Amino acid sequence: MTDHPIDENEPEASGIAQLTDALVAEDRAELRHLMEDAHEADIADQLEQMSSEQRRSIVDLVPEALTPDILAELEDEVLEDVLPRLGDQQIADALSEMDSDDATAVVEELQDNRREDVLSAMSDVDRKAVEDSFTYDEETAGRVMQREFVAAPDFWTVGQVIDYMRAQGDNLPELFFNIYVIDARHHPTGYVPISQIMRNPRDRKIADLIEPVLVTIPQNMDQEDIAYQFSKYHLISAPVIDVDNRIIGMITVDDIVNVIQDENTEDMLALAGVSDAGLTDTAMSTVKSRAPWLFINLLTAILASFVIAMFQEQIGTIVALAILMPIVASMGGNAGTQALAVAVRGLAERDLTRANAVRAVRRELLAAVFIGLIFAVILAGITYVWFDIPKLPSVIFIAMIVNHICAGLAGILVPLGLKRAGADPAVASSVFVTTVTDVIGFFAFLGTAALLLF
Repeated sequence: MTDHPIDENEPEASGIAQLTDALVAEDRAELRHLMEDAHEADIADQLEQMSSEQRRSIVDLVPEALTPDILAELEDEVLEDVLPRLGDQQIADALSEMDSDDATAVVEELQDNRREDVLSAMSDVDRKAVEDSFTYDEETAGRVMQREFVAAPDFWTVGQVIDYMRAQGDNLPELFFNIYVIDARHHPTGYVPISQIMRNPRDRKIADLIEPVLVTIPQNMDQEDIAYQFSKYHLISAPVIDVDNRIIGMITVDDIVNVIQDENTEDMLALAGVSDAGLTDTAMSTVKSRAPWLFINLLTAILASFVIAMFQEQIGTIVALAILMPIVASMGGNAGTQALAVAVRGLAERDLTRANAVRAVRRELLAAVFIGLIFAVILAGITYVWFDIPKLPSVIFIAMIVNHICAGLAGILVPLGLKRAGADPAVASSVFVTTVTDVIGFFAFLGTAALLLF
């Protein structure tokens, strides 16, 4: 056994060390025991933190330890390492035991030339469920939903519903909260919580317990909009309907938690102009994802440099301008980023809409004026003490206020404009806001200096 520095406060690190030790010793029995004894989510996390070579070695030694529950928990980049080393039949059997939404996510990571072989090894019913999911666009309700759900007509009794569920056996969803009530055309008319089924006698009519469906999810609704519906109405599940309003599946809150996390991560990374760098990503793939945005930033920096070049004579005469100039641009940039973060989050949460946009812009404008005044006074005082140059404090005072106002307005107007144009505000806003604060900051400071000091 090899020694590992383990932090007692990090049980995951201990689990990784144990797996690594068993892997080095090629102890199949110990590997199997460790993976069977831990929760599938913990095993998935541990595999994700290992190197690709270690993961492949574990799969080669104990492929049977990769249970359906573990496969359903693995991130996409880890599945890319694992699936090629598992047999077609093992994958097919695992898919048959998963909920249809999890099975679809796993099949997506199979190479095209192998996908058909795995699907052919599945039963006709399970295969059709997965193939039907691929008829919908990615990140829509049709992909996120699971096709297993429980529905009953309103004339049934509690006893009939219970008997029906017992008869379904393994065909029941692994996790569900509501019985959906449908009419003769399979339109959802309401639902009955499982808790009500358990509380009431067998002869009680379902119609007496029905609660109205707050939200139905169209099959092509974007997953971000679905997450908003779940958050707004505090849903634990919702039925998915087709174009004829017939129920075809359901979405549960456990799936939406993942969607919310993914969407929040995507927005956060987009604001920084980067993509998600997974543990398995190479340095070259990271370079390819980040370099284009840095090139755009280079162009905007050159534009700001052109503004500075317009005033190079004044800068050469008064060196203090070169010293103070970055402060104005930096403060404006930070103020713009703050306003931008709030605006993008408000758009994502549907808190910032066309109805309240004017009020939000007014708020940011007033905030920018007050913040600009506060720091303009502070910096003007520092400039007065630091440099013995008449009117220079006035220059910095005016420039700070102007740039803060422009930064605050850009931080909210840019994402609003991009949203209205149909673009993703999280992706493109930061470049425009940075350009505005740099160009306006330098021009306001140097332009005011040229007017008052020369």
